[in-house]
Amino acid sequence: MASIIKVQNLRKVYRVGKEKVVALDDICLEIGEGEMCCIVGASGSGKSTLLNQLAGLEKPTKGRVLIGKHDISAMTEDELADFRQQHLGFIFQSYNLLPSMTAAENVALPLMFKGMGKKQREKLARKELKKMGLLSRANHKPTEMSGGQQQRVGIARAFVAKPKVIFADEPTGNLDSTTSRQVLYSMLEMAKSYGITFVMVTHEKELAYCGDRIVTIKDGRVLDNVLLGEDEKAENRRRLFGDVTSGDIAEPETTVPEEKKPAARQAKAVAAAVAEKVNQESM
Repeated sequence: MASIIKVQNLRKVYRVGKEKVVALDDICLEIGEGEMCCIVGASGSGKSTLLNQLAGLEKPTKGRVLIGKHDISAMTEDELADFRQQHLGFIFQSYNLLPSMTAAENVALPLMFKGMGKKQREKLARKELKKMGLLSRANHKPTEMSGGQQQRVGIARAFVAKPKVIFADEPTGNLDSTTSRQVLYSMLEMAKSYGITFVMVTHEKELAYCGDRIVTIKDGRVLDNVLLGEDEKAENRRRLFGDVTSGDIAEPETTVPEEKKPAARQAKAVAAAVAEKVNQESM
């Protein structure tokens, strides 16, 4: 299987006052095209920092990140923004839906940025919501949906434009165990059906066993990198999902914590861009 993501001697150092904190230290990693790669590690291990580097949300101190033939670590901010818009999808722990928009409008956002006409993007958005079991919620705003439903809207939004890679940072972190399994099942099935590479960070190692590859991070280094065999994957998924389906989810509302800074900046940038795009369409 050809690699779609290559990480070469990646290092990330933050300054905290006069101190230097090494978050990532000489990371080397390859992820195959179409793989579901789960990155695990304790809190503070560097797993979310690694995801931010892979997704181009932060610049490395040293080293390179290549997606396909593109060296994203050498791109300018404008080039990165365009690359993410054209080739990448994101699923956040805190959903990051725009509160003034309906579920269908939120899902259609990536298509709006690609210049697709309103009727076509609405059609495709509703198609993805149907796959998520949420067609009946298409005209509902985020405040009218449960946490699991909002997250599935976020999943539909990530997949609607068929990106090359989708990055998910603790996508089940705000959900109960039953809903977590349902949401994870939905993501896995969508990624498999579209042949999309899926990279997920989770602190729950049990959930990571649904993946093709498990990368364990400790103290900013790769402690373990395991590509699972077909029989092992099938058994893991049978044990984890049982008779789970991607039907509609209903569960109590959950409290959403403050989002991590890079993701929050991304969400604010999207909101500003949406407002500008909507204004252009209405002129």
